[in-house]
Parts: sequence; structure tokens; C-alpha cells
Amino acid sequence: MKKIINQPENVLEEMVSGIIRANEEKLERLEDSYVIKQRNLNDQVSLVSGGGSGHEPSHAGFVGDGMLQAAVCGQVFTSPTTDEVLKAIQAVDTGKGVLLIIKNYSGDVMNFEMAMEMAEMEDIEVRKVIIDDDIALGEDESEQGKRGVAGTVLLHKILGAAARKGYSLDELAELGQVVVDNVNSLGVGLRGATVPEVGKPGFTLEEDEIEFGIGIHGEAGYKREKLQPSKEMASEMLGKLKEAFNWSDGDEFALLVNGMGGTPLMEQYIFFNDTLNHLEADGIQTPFRKVGDYMTSIEMQGVSLTLLKLQDDWLDLLNEDVDTIGW
Repeated sequence: MKKIINQPENVLEEMVSGIIRANEEKLERLEDSYVIKQRNLNDQVSLVSGGGSGHEPSHAGFVGDGMLQAAVCGQVFTSPTTDEVLKAIQAVDTGKGVLLIIKNYSGDVMNFEMAMEMAEMEDIEVRKVIIDDDIALGEDESEQGKRGVAGTVLLHKILGAAARKGYSLDELAELGQVVVDNVNSLGVGLRGATVPEVGKPGFTLEEDEIEFGIGIHGEAGYKREKLQPSKEMASEMLGKLKEAFNWSDGDEFALLVNGMGGTPLMEQYIFFNDTLNHLEADGIQTPFRKVGDYMTSIEMQGVSLTLLKLQDDWLDLLNEDVDTIGW
């Protein structure tokens, strides 16, 4: 294992310290915690998200005006504790309530929901939105159902813009569920990621092998194949996404091509170009497009493809300015 770290057991502490010290004008750290908070809060409903570390810039990179008010950082690929989530809720409540954005993993859901219950006992109004955009596995193929992956970032953006516009807590929770119902993602992996304290990759692929449907913690996908050109990978993934959306000529989508952490931007843009060619040939409009590392898996090589079917004023909300380090 070759990584630019000190002791494996200290990576979270040292990463959080680095994030704060590099962005002191925007962010602050709650004392004795791994909660990263927006330094100056607006008078609005606050949004809190988080999860295991190793997915940077998710989620701390999306803390700031127009997106999240706090991110709770767990150990690498490990859910944050209930106490940490509760600290975040308490710190960002302005009296207008707190919305939790939770990726659909059993540990995340359990700990965030327990913190929600504890906060409500303190008379803090809390609602939740659980995102499960990964279509690699069906609802009945995984114990916890579909996984939450890169579509989470688009959810952060839409809800963050809406919260800043003055939406109520209930309005945000309702909007969040509609967004979740209209976003789907799928990934492909070329090489596994190594958790520092484990010291070896979570999975291995042959040099000429790829895996479709890989998860952001290295969870198994739905099939392994020989390495193929980018345009063929895009075709495979879009085929499953088309089936999930049942789209029609003229439908409008937000398009996110997300790097998994170890994929050069050159390759991400090639894959994006191929994806767009396929979509345009199908008559699909993509008025919002984004390429880059947004929901990574340490140094995993691969990409994910997220499509959000646009409606109402979502495009305007996606295009609102934000003041974060990751968007």
C-alpha cells in the first residue's frame, strides 16, 4: 500500500484538520467531533448529511451557503456515530428545523434516525430524506435495498438552493422525496480501493477486466466483463438507465459523470462525450451537465453515471450559485 498519509488510524483526524485549516473563512469544526459546519448560518432550514469518509469531496466539500450546513464524517467507509449526528443537528438548528439527507446504507440510516429521535426529544424539528439512486441491484437483490451514491450530490444541490429560498422543513422533505424518485445512477469499476487500516484493495480485477454496477465501498456489481472501449461502457450503462426511466424523445435530464477517485479527468471527459453522443442519438436533452470527482471511493478507478429527470424549477435550483469547496 502506497499512500500519502502518516498513521492509518489517524487519517480522519488529519484530513478533517486539513479541510478546516484550508478553508477557515467558510468552515468550522465542532469541538471534539468530526462534524464540519458552515461558519455563518443563514436564517433558514438547515441541511445535514454525511457518512463514512473516503468519498471526498462528499460530504464536507458541499458544506456552505446554498448546499449543506453540516457534514458528519465517519471513519473510512464507516457510518458516523449517532452522537456525532446529534451534535450536527444541535449545532445548525436555527429554529426552523433540520433536514437529514441520508444515503441508503443500514448503518447510516440507523444512526441518523436515532439521532433524529433524540433531537426531537429536545424539541428540534427534524425530517429526513433517504436516497437510493444506485440501480445496479434491484430492491430484492440487496438486504438494505438500493444504495445511495452520486445522485446524493444533486439532491444536496437542489435542496440547498430551495432551503436558501425559504422553503419550509416539510416542503423540503417533500421535494427531496420527489427528487429521489427521479434520480438513478450506475457505476463501473476498473480497479479497487484500499482502506488505509486494511492495507489491501477491497476487491481485485484482472488487468483486462471491469465490473459494472460496483458500489462506492467496493460492493459487488452485477457483472464482470473484459475491458472495452468507453463508448461501449456508456452504452451498457445507459441501457440500464433507459430501462429504469423508460424515457421518451425530448425528455430533459441533469447529467453527472462522476469520477471514483482514481480516474483521470481525461478519461472522465471521454466517457462523458460518449455518453452525450448516445443520449443525443436517443433524443434526450441534457440542459445541466457536470463532470468531475463528486462522490469518490478513495482511489478506485472507474466512473459513475447519474441522470436526474428534470421537472418544475429544478434546473434553476441546480444553477444557483453556491459557496462550497466541492461543487
